[in-house]
Amino acid sequence: MKKLVIVSGRSGAGKSTALHVLEDLGFYCIDNLPLSMLPEVVAKLAHDNHLDMLALGVDIRTPIADLMQFDDILDQLRQYAQPEVVFLNARDDVLKTRFAATRRKHPLSDRYPTLDAALEAERLLLEPITRQATLHMDTSTLNIHALQHNLSVRMGQGDRMILVLESFGFKYGLPQDADYIFDVRILPNPHWQPHLKEMSGLDTDVQQFFAESDMTERMFNDILNFLEHWLPEFADNHRHYLTIAVGCTGGQHRSVYLVDRLSQLLQAKWPVQTLHREMKHWS
Repeated sequence: MKKLVIVSGRSGAGKSTALHVLEDLGFYCIDNLPLSMLPEVVAKLAHDNHLDMLALGVDIRTPIADLMQFDDILDQLRQYAQPEVVFLNARDDVLKTRFAATRRKHPLSDRYPTLDAALEAERLLLEPITRQATLHMDTSTLNIHALQHNLSVRMGQGDRMILVLESFGFKYGLPQDADYIFDVRILPNPHWQPHLKEMSGLDTDVQQFFAESDMTERMFNDILNFLEHWLPEFADNHRHYLTIAVGCTGGQHRSVYLVDRLSQLLQAKWPVQTLHREMKHWS
């Protein structure tokens, strides 16, 4: 089997949408089988149907005892392929808004007195899967179309490790799907230059501002050297995705400039996706 993907996540975070995307990409998709049955099902499908690409949906509806055995089940699946585990998450306030909009019940609502309690219980119960995830996706700010696009891009890149470079603003919260976060708020800030304030790190005048800063150049080289040294190690460890987030205060100048430069240099060696999370807030 060439590709085996397990799709999981918190209720309301977009698992069903993710499975639809994978189905469109040619995966044979099965949703909501008990975890303990997965090795047997995968073995039968691999032997009898000669499937190349299989996606399995797993969520909180699976028996809790199976969730506690997720590491062992994953080891059994490695007989047939190197499993990729996609975990979808979103902030609690976003999940509550989605449940209110759809008027759906949370799967654990019969066991817990409030939606907050059900969401927290689900988060804890899914931790065995969260720990093994090779791709974390925070869907808090994504509509259904953006989720479909992002997942389609990430799942269609082949076997090479994909490097996701993301700029963000600390004042809007930390990115939940980042593997590494670099804080560059110490660098000179074009926000305080009247003629640069409304621009972004993608504009020539802002880039020239940073080109004249020795501190910015040293920060850039330190991050670049770290990535060039460690990316091959992550790839050799069968990582499919690595998300590097660079943050400044508003996610408009410093982080955007550094992510853009890193992307230009690293894309010669790696499949790179560049995301500027706060672009919607730019003037």
